[in-house]
Amino acid sequence: MRPTRRFPQILLPWLLILFTACTANQVAEPPLAAPTKDTPETLPSLDAPESTSTNDSPGSTPVASFTLTSPAFKDGEEMADKYTYKMGGQCDGENYSPTLAWAGAPAETGSFAVTLVDPDGGNWIHWVQFNIPAEVTSLPETIAGPEIGDRGQNDFGSQGYGGPCPPGGTHHYVFTLYALDATLELEEGATLKDVLAAMEGHILAKTQLTGLRSR
Repeated sequence: MRPTRRFPQILLPWLLILFTACTANQVAEPPLAAPTKDTPETLPSLDAPESTSTNDSPGSTPVASFTLTSPAFKDGEEMADKYTYKMGGQCDGENYSPTLAWAGAPAETGSFAVTLVDPDGGNWIHWVQFNIPAEVTSLPETIAGPEIGDRGQNDFGSQGYGGPCPPGGTHHYVFTLYALDATLELEEGATLKDVLAAMEGHILAKTQLTGLRSR
Protein backbone atom coordinates (compact mmCIF):
# COMPACT_ATOMS: atom_id res chain seq x y z
CA MET A 1 0.00 0.00 0.00
CA ARG A 2 1.28 3.44 -0.97
CA PRO A 3 1.62 5.89 1.95
CA THR A 4 -0.80 8.88 2.01
CA ARG A 5 0.95 12.21 1.42
CA ARG A 6 0.15 14.90 3.96
CA PHE A 7 0.45 18.57 3.10
CA PRO A 8 3.12 20.15 5.30
CA GLN A 9 1.33 21.82 8.18
CA ILE A 10 3.79 24.71 8.19
CA LEU A 11 2.23 26.04 4.92
CA LEU A 12 -1.36 26.22 6.21
CA PRO A 13 -1.10 29.63 7.96
CA TRP A 14 0.39 31.20 4.83
CA LEU A 15 -2.38 29.82 2.63
CA LEU A 16 -5.02 31.26 4.98
CA ILE A 17 -3.38 34.73 4.83
CA LEU A 18 -3.21 34.60 1.01
CA PHE A 19 -6.90 33.55 0.73
CA THR A 20 -8.03 36.38 3.05
CA ALA A 21 -6.09 39.03 1.09
CA CYS A 22 -7.51 37.87 -2.26
CA THR A 23 -11.07 37.95 -0.93
CA ALA A 24 -10.69 41.50 0.42
CA ASN A 25 -9.40 42.81 -2.91
CA GLN A 26 -12.60 41.68 -4.66
CA VAL A 27 -14.76 44.31 -2.88
CA ALA A 28 -15.46 47.14 -5.35
CA GLU A 29 -15.99 50.73 -4.26
CA PRO A 30 -19.25 52.36 -5.45
CA PRO A 31 -18.89 55.11 -8.09
CA LEU A 32 -19.29 58.74 -7.04
CA ALA A 33 -22.07 60.80 -8.57
CA ALA A 34 -21.69 64.50 -9.34
CA PRO A 35 -22.48 67.23 -8.64
CA THR A 36 -22.76 66.28 -5.00
CA LYS A 37 -20.34 66.54 -2.13
CA ASP A 38 -18.98 63.39 -0.48
CA THR A 39 -19.13 65.23 2.84
CA PRO A 40 -22.02 67.72 3.20
CA GLU A 41 -20.68 71.21 3.81
CA THR A 42 -21.63 72.66 7.17
CA LEU A 43 -22.80 76.22 6.72
CA PRO A 44 -23.30 78.70 9.56
CA SER A 45 -26.90 79.11 10.67
CA LEU A 46 -27.85 82.76 10.52
CA ASP A 47 -31.20 83.18 12.21
CA ALA A 48 -33.34 86.19 11.39
CA PRO A 49 -37.08 86.76 11.22
CA GLU A 50 -38.29 85.67 7.78
CA SER A 51 -41.03 88.31 7.64
CA THR A 52 -40.27 90.95 10.28
CA SER A 53 -37.54 93.48 10.92
CA THR A 54 -35.11 92.89 13.80
CA ASN A 55 -34.68 96.62 14.34
CA ASP A 56 -36.37 97.53 17.63
CA SER A 57 -35.40 101.20 17.67
CA PRO A 58 -38.16 103.68 18.67
CA GLY A 59 -40.34 104.74 15.78
CA SER A 60 -39.40 101.81 13.53
CA THR A 61 -42.23 100.13 11.68
CA PRO A 62 -42.35 96.30 11.74
CA VAL A 63 -42.34 94.65 8.31
CA ALA A 64 -45.59 92.78 7.80
CA SER A 65 -44.33 90.42 5.10
CA PHE A 66 -40.96 90.03 3.38
CA THR A 67 -41.58 87.77 0.39
CA LEU A 68 -39.56 86.28 -2.47
CA THR A 69 -41.32 85.08 -5.64
CA SER A 70 -40.58 84.12 -9.23
CA PRO A 71 -42.78 84.08 -12.34
CA ALA A 72 -40.80 81.03 -13.47
CA PHE A 73 -42.09 78.70 -10.73
CA LYS A 74 -44.01 78.72 -7.47
CA ASP A 75 -42.60 77.60 -4.16
CA GLY A 76 -42.20 73.82 -4.24
CA GLU A 77 -42.70 73.52 -8.03
CA GLU A 78 -40.40 72.04 -10.70
CA MET A 79 -37.95 74.39 -12.40
CA ALA A 80 -37.88 74.37 -16.22
CA ASP A 81 -35.02 72.93 -18.27
CA LYS A 82 -33.70 76.36 -19.31
CA TYR A 83 -32.70 77.10 -15.71
CA THR A 84 -30.52 73.98 -15.37
CA TYR A 85 -26.76 73.75 -15.76
CA LYS A 86 -25.06 72.21 -18.79
CA MET A 87 -22.98 69.14 -17.94
CA GLY A 88 -22.50 66.34 -20.45
CA GLY A 89 -24.46 63.20 -19.67
CA GLN A 90 -26.25 64.70 -16.67
CA CYS A 91 -27.97 67.99 -17.54
CA ASP A 92 -28.30 70.01 -20.72
CA GLY A 93 -29.83 73.36 -19.78
CA GLU A 94 -29.13 76.94 -20.82
CA ASN A 95 -28.10 78.06 -17.32
CA TYR A 96 -30.52 80.97 -17.14
CA SER A 97 -31.08 82.31 -13.64
CA PRO A 98 -34.82 82.65 -12.99
CA THR A 99 -36.39 86.06 -12.50
CA LEU A 100 -36.68 86.85 -8.80
CA ALA A 101 -38.85 89.57 -7.25
CA TRP A 102 -39.34 90.63 -3.65
CA ALA A 103 -41.43 92.96 -1.55
CA GLY A 104 -41.79 94.04 2.06
CA ALA A 105 -38.10 94.63 2.84
CA PRO A 106 -37.34 96.57 6.04
CA ALA A 107 -37.04 100.32 5.57
CA GLU A 108 -33.54 100.21 7.07
CA THR A 109 -32.22 97.88 4.34
CA GLY A 110 -28.79 98.89 3.03
CA SER A 111 -28.28 96.00 0.57
CA PHE A 112 -29.52 92.53 -0.37
CA ALA A 113 -27.80 89.18 -0.84
CA VAL A 114 -29.09 86.08 -2.66
CA THR A 115 -27.87 82.52 -2.25
CA LEU A 116 -28.92 79.25 -3.89
CA VAL A 117 -28.01 75.96 -2.18
CA ASP A 118 -28.95 72.32 -2.83
CA PRO A 119 -29.18 70.60 0.59
CA ASP A 120 -29.84 67.23 -1.10
CA GLY A 121 -26.47 67.52 -2.87
CA GLY A 122 -24.36 68.01 0.25
CA ASN A 123 -25.16 71.75 0.38
CA TRP A 124 -23.89 72.26 -3.16
CA ILE A 125 -23.57 76.02 -3.74
CA HIS A 126 -25.23 77.15 -6.99
CA TRP A 127 -25.35 80.92 -6.59
CA VAL A 128 -23.99 83.70 -4.43
CA GLN A 129 -24.84 87.36 -5.19
CA PHE A 130 -24.27 90.14 -2.66
CA ASN A 131 -24.17 93.93 -2.34
CA ILE A 132 -27.35 94.20 -4.39
CA PRO A 133 -28.43 97.86 -4.01
CA ALA A 134 -31.23 98.57 -1.53
CA GLU A 135 -33.45 100.15 -4.21
CA VAL A 136 -33.47 96.96 -6.30
CA THR A 137 -36.62 94.82 -5.95
CA SER A 138 -36.01 92.19 -8.63
CA LEU A 139 -33.33 90.34 -10.58
CA PRO A 140 -33.86 89.59 -14.29
CA GLU A 141 -33.58 86.23 -16.03
CA THR A 142 -29.99 86.10 -17.30
CA ILE A 143 -27.46 83.45 -18.36
CA ALA A 144 -25.12 82.83 -15.40
CA GLY A 145 -27.01 85.44 -13.37
CA PRO A 146 -27.26 89.22 -13.66
CA GLU A 147 -24.43 91.66 -13.00
CA ILE A 148 -26.27 93.52 -10.26
CA GLY A 149 -24.20 93.76 -7.13
CA ASP A 150 -21.22 91.43 -6.72
CA ARG A 151 -21.02 87.81 -7.84
CA GLY A 152 -19.69 85.19 -5.46
CA GLN A 153 -18.09 81.80 -6.12
CA ASN A 154 -20.23 78.71 -6.79
CA ASP A 155 -19.27 75.05 -6.51
CA PHE A 156 -18.94 74.67 -10.29
CA GLY A 157 -15.78 76.76 -10.03
CA SER A 158 -17.23 79.93 -11.56
CA GLN A 159 -18.84 83.13 -10.39
CA GLY A 160 -22.55 83.86 -10.47
CA TYR A 161 -25.38 81.43 -11.15
CA GLY A 162 -24.91 77.72 -11.83
CA GLY A 163 -28.24 75.99 -12.34
CA PRO A 164 -29.65 72.73 -10.96
CA CYS A 165 -28.03 69.52 -12.16
CA PRO A 166 -29.12 66.64 -9.90
CA PRO A 167 -27.29 63.30 -10.36
CA GLY A 168 -30.49 61.40 -9.54
CA GLY A 169 -33.78 61.65 -7.67
CA THR A 170 -35.52 64.88 -6.69
CA HIS A 171 -33.45 67.75 -5.31
CA HIS A 172 -34.60 70.92 -3.55
CA TYR A 173 -33.00 74.20 -4.64
CA VAL A 174 -33.37 76.81 -1.92
CA PHE A 175 -33.14 80.49 -2.89
CA THR A 176 -32.57 82.69 0.17
CA LEU A 177 -32.84 86.48 0.05
CA TYR A 178 -31.27 88.47 2.89
CA ALA A 179 -32.08 92.09 3.71
CA LEU A 180 -28.99 93.64 5.34
CA ASP A 181 -28.43 96.89 7.18
CA ALA A 182 -25.14 97.52 5.33
CA THR A 183 -23.08 96.62 2.27
CA LEU A 184 -20.45 93.93 2.69
CA GLU A 185 -16.75 94.74 2.53
CA LEU A 186 -15.93 91.78 0.31
CA GLU A 187 -14.40 91.41 -3.14
CA GLU A 188 -16.26 89.85 -6.05
CA GLY A 189 -15.68 86.10 -6.11
CA ALA A 190 -16.10 85.70 -2.34
CA THR A 191 -17.21 82.29 -1.12
CA LEU A 192 -20.54 81.63 0.56
CA LYS A 193 -18.77 81.08 3.88
CA ASP A 194 -17.14 84.49 3.55
CA VAL A 195 -20.48 86.11 2.73
CA LEU A 196 -22.31 84.41 5.60
CA ALA A 197 -19.57 85.43 8.02
CA ALA A 198 -19.69 89.04 6.81
CA MET A 199 -23.50 89.12 7.11
CA GLU A 200 -23.51 88.02 10.73
CA GLY A 201 -25.08 90.73 12.87
CA HIS A 202 -26.35 92.64 9.82
CA ILE A 203 -29.42 90.61 8.82
CA LEU A 204 -32.68 92.53 9.16
CA ALA A 205 -34.87 89.86 7.57
CA LYS A 206 -34.71 86.89 5.20
CA THR A 207 -37.13 85.00 2.98
CA GLN A 208 -36.88 81.81 0.91
CA LEU A 209 -38.20 80.21 -2.28
CA THR A 210 -37.65 76.56 -3.18
CA GLY A 211 -37.61 75.02 -6.66
CA LEU A 212 -37.40 71.32 -7.53
CA ARG A 213 -35.55 69.34 -10.21
CA SER A 214 -35.71 65.59 -10.78
CA ARG A 215 -33.65 63.18 -12.82
